[in-house]
Amino acid sequence: MVRPHQRIHPAPQPTPDTTSAERSGLRAGVVTRFLQHDMAYGELALVCPTGTEPHHALDWQSRSPVRLLRNVQRLTAPNPGFMTGPGTNSYLVGDSHTGFIAIDPGPADADHLQRLWRAALHADGSGGNIRMIVCTHSHPDHSPGAAPLKALCDGRPPILGLPSAPSARAASAFTPDRVLQNQELLTLIPRGLDASLASSHTLQVVHTPGHAANHVCLLLREDGLLFSGDHILNGSTTVIDPPDGNMGDYLDSLDTLLALAQAHDVQFILPAHGHVLGGSQAAACGAISHLKAHRLKREAKIAAVVAAHPQGTVDDWLPLAYDDVEPRVWPVAKRSLLAHLEHIQGHGKPSPAA
Repeated sequence: MVRPHQRIHPAPQPTPDTTSAERSGLRAGVVTRFLQHDMAYGELALVCPTGTEPHHALDWQSRSPVRLLRNVQRLTAPNPGFMTGPGTNSYLVGDSHTGFIAIDPGPADADHLQRLWRAALHADGSGGNIRMIVCTHSHPDHSPGAAPLKALCDGRPPILGLPSAPSARAASAFTPDRVLQNQELLTLIPRGLDASLASSHTLQVVHTPGHAANHVCLLLREDGLLFSGDHILNGSTTVIDPPDGNMGDYLDSLDTLLALAQAHDVQFILPAHGHVLGGSQAAACGAISHLKAHRLKREAKIAAVVAAHPQGTVDDWLPLAYDDVEPRVWPVAKRSLLAHLEHIQGHGKPSPAA
């Protein structure tokens, strides 16, 4: 397996510093130190593996691609907000020898899609070298840009993903050109005169329902990177919105991702919103385990609230079960509360009053 620091630097480099308790990056042009519990730490560990590289800028912007590895670029759509954080992360995997896979083109924002097109370079420096477009799921901040991005590219790359289920909201209706299969491999093969000097790039598709019935994550096998879509975020927990969202499926999918991370030495998680997570296999697996523990802790709290107030309603239970979050979050938290209640019912625990 080709490790990330080898993908960043074409020449031999010092052994990556994996023991440092802090790393430095740029915030508003100022060198700032980050510890392992800080949200930006994993990204600094990926981009600056030896600790001796130039400082990495951490400020969110949508105009230029951020090169995370030699074969991975991130472009953040200009759709920041309460539900999207700094915006939806679109990723380009590949290089000029292999072409690129575009992951989550985002909303149908013409400027953002033009930037994706320009960043996907051919060997001659022209853009549009996109071989496939993959949507992790069909929510409106992820998939609407797929069709217009395809139209920009001369090769008309296929749009891949899972079709939206009947349970999806109308705004999330989505039909791919080709339906992905669980565990399918999407491979970019080097071409041209320098093909023997280039590496291939292989994305393994993993069906991870929970946030959406048609959600998939993608493992970049050569680098041990997990593109987590909305299943794992940095800085927030994803909303589980029934009926298309399902808490039991979500927790089971976390188990699937944990086993995948352990089997393939995943060290970094690249979410659809927020900075890179991880820094080591222990850190990446720890992030997944922590997320499941957080969900189960919340569910236990909800079960206790329902048991204490058996005649209550969802609106009664909400402020008690989420008294540790700001009230402005409660309308969104209510969706996940309903998902937890469904999961509790399915396990024979206290159920909502009729």
